[in-house]
Amino acid sequence: MQRIIAAALLLGLSAISDVVNANAQQPTQGSIEALLPEFEKQVAEGMKAFSVPGVAIGIIHDDKLIYAKGFGVRALGKPDPVTPETIFQVGSTTKAFLATTLAQAVDAGRLGWTDPVIDHVPEFQLADPWVTREFRVLDLAAQRSGLTAYVNDALTMLGYDKQTLIRSLRVAPQLGMFRSDFRYLNIPHVVGGEVVAKANGAPSWFDSLKASLLAPLGMAATTATAEAITAAPNHAQGHRLADKPVAVPFHPSFPYALGPAGALNSNIPDMARWLRLQLGRGQFEGKVLVSEANLDVTWTPRVAMNERTSYAIGWVATATPRGRIIWHNGGTAGFGAHAGFLPDGKTGIVILTNLDNGGMPDALAMWFYDRVLGNPAVDNIALAAASAKGRREAAQAEAAGFVPGPLSPLAAAFAGNYASPILGDATVALIEGKLNLMLEKTEAQVLLEPNRDDPYLFQARLAPIGAFVAPAEMSGGEPFVRLRFETDAAGKITQMRWLSPELPHAFARSAQ
Repeated sequence: MQRIIAAALLLGLSAISDVVNANAQQPTQGSIEALLPEFEKQVAEGMKAFSVPGVAIGIIHDDKLIYAKGFGVRALGKPDPVTPETIFQVGSTTKAFLATTLAQAVDAGRLGWTDPVIDHVPEFQLADPWVTREFRVLDLAAQRSGLTAYVNDALTMLGYDKQTLIRSLRVAPQLGMFRSDFRYLNIPHVVGGEVVAKANGAPSWFDSLKASLLAPLGMAATTATAEAITAAPNHAQGHRLADKPVAVPFHPSFPYALGPAGALNSNIPDMARWLRLQLGRGQFEGKVLVSEANLDVTWTPRVAMNERTSYAIGWVATATPRGRIIWHNGGTAGFGAHAGFLPDGKTGIVILTNLDNGGMPDALAMWFYDRVLGNPAVDNIALAAASAKGRREAAQAEAAGFVPGPLSPLAAAFAGNYASPILGDATVALIEGKLNLMLEKTEAQVLLEPNRDDPYLFQARLAPIGAFVAPAEMSGGEPFVRLRFETDAAGKITQMRWLSPELPHAFARSAQ
């Protein structure tokens, strides 16, 4: 869910192919175990380079969990160690679970991959009517909508519900070509969850998931709420990286409001069962849970991410000189994850960390894949650390582009009532010399910080008040959007417009 999906794409992988190279090195349990001493050194180096408090790792081969180990601590400053059974948020690795539940519903004849989405979820609507009509079930989890990447994800932190998230797609800018451009989104997966739930007559996507996958796989530790992970005696505490790792709280808003896009909590034994199903091509312990044909649909590349890697359906598909990899990573406000496998090598790996994903899970996984397959070796940890440093510097440079200043005398004219067709009513008020925004539907309070050089320009921070203390802590108090008060030719305020294409919302000024 954070912008970490591309981290592993910098590691020199080859273009995708459906055919294993003739020189492919087939892994064995012995060859994998021979790598473990050096692999554990890489884990230690990665934890140091990325300041990760704790890691849990599982390796699957030939339908068995052959390695399961925890490193570090569940929470920084506390002695409790990470074990394979420790529960972590697994972030966007959840998307592959959505893909498989879609495949199961297709198997059952309850929907088709090419069904129009509006036939199942009539409220689904995009800005372009043609794209709305043409959007198919398969497209919901294929990251090829052409909509603005990460559009409206931040609405979860502001307390908006599932129905509002789905409606928010109506104003999402169509910045790329439909079915041609890779753009990473989360909210279409929320729609996908509705498709599955309705097809199966279930109260929710997670209820359907429990019945069709989690229960048959024996994934009893896997849940999808903030309450469930905090109730688990052996759970990791999430951290975000400031000067050092800082604990972040669990809260229903994120990632849980995004459901099938990233809500799952799990551990190594459960995730190992999940990868065994994938490596078993839909079979688990002698029982077929999903057909090989429809599982293969989820692994098939749909849109190029670069010349080497493509997005499939809930999975990323990459090929190396000696074999293909099917994988996905995950990042929440306090956790990072990687789950992937070699479909032609009967081998998979799960890496769970309790720090927001700066690239370490992917780096370790790619180190493992390359050496298991016998690919040319690179320093994955160093490459990922350099990439993470570059992203931090870019974010700092972007933040430096806004210089705060004193509140202008014009600010009194900004106070008043506003309304958005998607987000509802909002009130701007001048309180004790500061401008504040209240989103009436969720009661989120937002602090508006003025720009030094432009009296109409502000940046918005979520106020840590009431139900929004935890979401504000998750973000570290960082601004979530810049906004501008706009005027007509006479200089009268007409609207408050949020300036990010990721939050493309305008609030019209109500009549005074």
